[in-house]
Amino acid sequence: MTSVESTLDSSRYARCIEASKRVRWEIDADVIRNRTFNTANKYLPDGLTLASSFTTLNRDELRFVSQIQGRTYANIFGLVERYIAAKTLELSRDYWLGDQVALEALIRFADEELKHQTLFRRIEKMIGSAMPPGYKFDVDPDGVAKAVLGASTWAVLALTLDIELFTQLHYRESIEPDDNLSELFKDVFLFHWREESQHAILDELEFVRHNATLTSAQRDKGVDEFIALVAAVDGIIKAQSKQDAEYFAANAGRKVPAAELTAIEDGFLRAYRWQYIHSGAKHPHFVKVLGGMIDAAQGKRIQAALSSLT
Repeated sequence: MTSVESTLDSSRYARCIEASKRVRWEIDADVIRNRTFNTANKYLPDGLTLASSFTTLNRDELRFVSQIQGRTYANIFGLVERYIAAKTLELSRDYWLGDQVALEALIRFADEELKHQTLFRRIEKMIGSAMPPGYKFDVDPDGVAKAVLGASTWAVLALTLDIELFTQLHYRESIEPDDNLSELFKDVFLFHWREESQHAILDELEFVRHNATLTSAQRDKGVDEFIALVAAVDGIIKAQSKQDAEYFAANAGRKVPAAELTAIEDGFLRAYRWQYIHSGAKHPHFVKVLGGMIDAAQGKRIQAALSSLT
């Protein structure tokens, strides 16, 4: 028996396989269903857009903000799932000649992430046909994936668990309860959530397994690399906040003064930091899992880094 197999709880991987089979869906038949996007409804809910911070905007303008942020939200998921799929396939190597149940679970995980990337590419084109021209999302998914995958496995798995957990939180607490959202947009994230629920479990299993193999020094290096990855995410959303604010101003139907544009850009950044950094980092389960791996000094380094992103 290999060292991997000796510490593995195959039953948890098996349950993920069973759930994957049960919730399996197809893009056209189950999600899109010959529907299109329009601009009559919000896309992203107020709990994620932080609409209350956009104090100078009227109701129609707030709806437009939700549509811009919803478009970026879908693009961000398509972006991060490029590296997640690659990392999952890399992790599956540990099971090629070992536990075939765990291998199947991870292969299914990667297959679903590839499907999600296809879905979000479709959604970008569909939303683009409904919204005014000029929107930009100039982030290269392969370039980002290469940069992320250059970090240690510990750091990459920490970032991935953060993402998978906030995916669950966003859908359950904000997207699903809001009856004023586009039905098609809600369905995209309903079906996404159904499969991502299993991915969060597998992320945690692999994170805990990998963490147990590290020395204290290796883990400490992983903490620094995780902090660097979070900073890189912040760099991406800073740039996107500026582009999204400028896109709003170009299509608001009125002149947006420079001071107001700055406030709108700050509002986008505040929302994006909540969506992609703080909502995951503050998730109780993420705090619990991470807290079981790191010491007090490492925890303070992470908290200091997060606190600087306000």
